[in-house]
Amino acid sequence: MSENNIVRLNKGDKAPNFELESDEYKHYALADFKHQNVVLYFYPKAGTSVCTREAKDFRDNLERFQAEGYAVIGISPDDVKALQEFRKSNDLNFILLSDPEFTVHKLYGAAKEHEKDGKETYETIRSTFVLDGDDTIRFAGYDVNVNGQIDELLEQIEKIK
Repeated sequence: MSENNIVRLNKGDKAPNFELESDEYKHYALADFKHQNVVLYFYPKAGTSVCTREAKDFRDNLERFQAEGYAVIGISPDDVKALQEFRKSNDLNFILLSDPEFTVHKLYGAAKEHEKDGKETYETIRSTFVLDGDDTIRFAGYDVNVNGQIDELLEQIEKIK
């Protein structure tokens, strides 16, 4: 078992900084959101039914998060082109970042290693993090169930105030 399989971030931990490319060919680093609250969520694959439902839930509730002072960022292993199609077909209104090498997934414990066709590879663990403006994790959720996720996150945010 590799070190990557046991990373788990918890409330109170510092969120690891990262830089990834967005579907708009912009590079975003967590440091770009200094002094801003962020909901960071990891999802397995753009365009699949559960990931689409999750993204639409964030889209439809973005104003609720913004009213609480939070930006929403989605991260998946999809390439930029797939993210562009995902945004366009679902009218998404928040940042989508591409992590095809699972670099940031591994930093956040949102990837698990497995063997496929005799080769070690990774898959996403659906995970969500609430970060305050000092990059401190205020909530960490792994193996997230998308049903009711938005209300649960907003409840967690309410507790932080």
